[in-house]
Amino acid sequence: MTEKDFSLRLSKLREEKGVSARDMSLSMGQNPGYVNNIETGKSMPSLSGIFYICEYLGITPKDLFDLDTESPSKAAELYAVAKRLPDEQLDHLIALAKGLQKS
Repeated sequence: MTEKDFSLRLSKLREEKGVSARDMSLSMGQNPGYVNNIETGKSMPSLSGIFYICEYLGITPKDLFDLDTESPSKAAELYAVAKRLPDEQLDHLIALAKGLQKS
C-alpha cells in the first residue's frame, strides 16, 4: 500500500462512517486538521495514530490495510451474524453470496 492508497482508504472509510475529517480529528483528541493532513498526503500517522484511527472507525488494522475488502465494517457485521448461524443456513448464505458475485 502506498501513502496515496492509505490516504484514499482513510478518506473512503471516514466518509462511509458519515463523519467529517475535522470531527474525526477532534473526536480522536487531535488538532482539527489532523485527518485532513493525512488524507491530502501532507502527513502520515504514527503507529499509535493508526491504532487510534482503527479504534475510531471500529475496524482492525488488517481491515484498514486490506484494499480487497470494500467495506470492512459491513463485512465484520456480516461475519458476526454468520458465525451464529447453523451449517444449513450458512450454506444458503454462501450460495446467496456467490450468486451476488456473479451479478
